Amino acid sequence: METEEAITVLASLAQPTRMQAFRLLIQHEPEGLTAGEIARRLVVPPNTLSAHLNVLSQAGLTTATRKSRSVIYRASVSRLTALTTFLTQDCCGGRGCEAQAAIICSETLT
Repeated sequence: METEEAITVLASLAQPTRMQAFRLLIQHEPEGLTAGEIARRLVVPPNTLSAHLNVLSQAGLTTATRKSRSVIYRASVSRLTALTTFLTQDCCGGRGCEAQAAIICSETLT
């Protein structure tokens, strides 16, 4: 991941509803949730949520899969791992530390 890409990902999370939606999707990996279910749980109007999910999708943080008549949204754990790796790649003077534990934890979700 390059700096500009990381900034885009971080900017997409820099809004309360988008952060809540992403965290909710992380909690529901690997099954994912429909947009309606996300809207219901976050108490957000569906059209507002749709705009937020679009921002997260453009940043690569969510994926959408059609299942019958529903669209299932999932968090992109690999994208989160890439961001975490980018942010911590030089931590502890290159010796590694707790950041490695965070990366390993996120890898178990994939």
